[in-house]
Amino acid sequence: MHLISWNVQWFCGVDGVVSIDRVVDEANSMADFDVLCLQEVAVNYPRLAGNAGFDQVARLRELLPGYQIVFGAAVDEQIGHGPRQQFGNLIATRLPLAQVQHYPLPYPADDAVRSMPRMCTVATMLTPMGPLRVMTTHLEFYSPRQRLKQTEALVDLHTQACAHSAQPPLADESGEPFQSKVHTESAVLCGDFNFERGSLEYAHIQSKPQLDTPRFIDAWAVVHDDTPQDPTFRLFDRRYGPTPICCDFVFVSENLKSRVKSLQVNMQTRASDHQPVLLRMV
Repeated sequence: MHLISWNVQWFCGVDGVVSIDRVVDEANSMADFDVLCLQEVAVNYPRLAGNAGFDQVARLRELLPGYQIVFGAAVDEQIGHGPRQQFGNLIATRLPLAQVQHYPLPYPADDAVRSMPRMCTVATMLTPMGPLRVMTTHLEFYSPRQRLKQTEALVDLHTQACAHSAQPPLADESGEPFQSKVHTESAVLCGDFNFERGSLEYAHIQSKPQLDTPRFIDAWAVVHDDTPQDPTFRLFDRRYGPTPICCDFVFVSENLKSRVKSLQVNMQTRASDHQPVLLRMV
């Protein structure tokens, strides 16, 4: 199974041009992907650099026939009589999709910085390896207070999902919304976390949950041990800092460790200000 995670910056490249086609072409050149997890997908934001004043989700549906598209809008707003605007995470998958959930992440007040609401989009898929819960997110950039709370919430969401897998609700075959769901401890958590390896948040995301459930581990470390991960941000665009860093990660639940075969960062593309990450599991 191939999974790509990429903060696409509303598909605006380092050259300032917004092009969804270019991003899809780059992803296809990396792998015949089964799952594509994107952060910073926009709908009707013409004032974003390069002009994102159109429905990017609809365009992705056109470009990815055969994939189911799941969009979680962390920001959903309308200013005056203008069009509804949305900004968030997207999952495209060609694997059977059992269920989808959208979880708003904590957003404590912090008047020292600008910020926006954040979301974790979750899609449970049926794979040859068994059910797999894919979680993609984009944590707060400017507010460390919010980012830490959001990190804690991600661990809680994983713990909650694992508890449902261990102790599922009463079986229900009624065909109503209470009907039985697919639950699994196996999970991939990916996205732009806006923290770095060695940070408090990085350590917390991999902490052992209170319940006896598989914790998250950094898939890069599974493959590359202590070698620092290749940079995923500020490689070609230095507006946000002078040196390249890694803040885009793929974490896998510990029970998937043996299935992780490779994790690679595309260090060539300039189709966004972030670099995409490719996970391969068998």
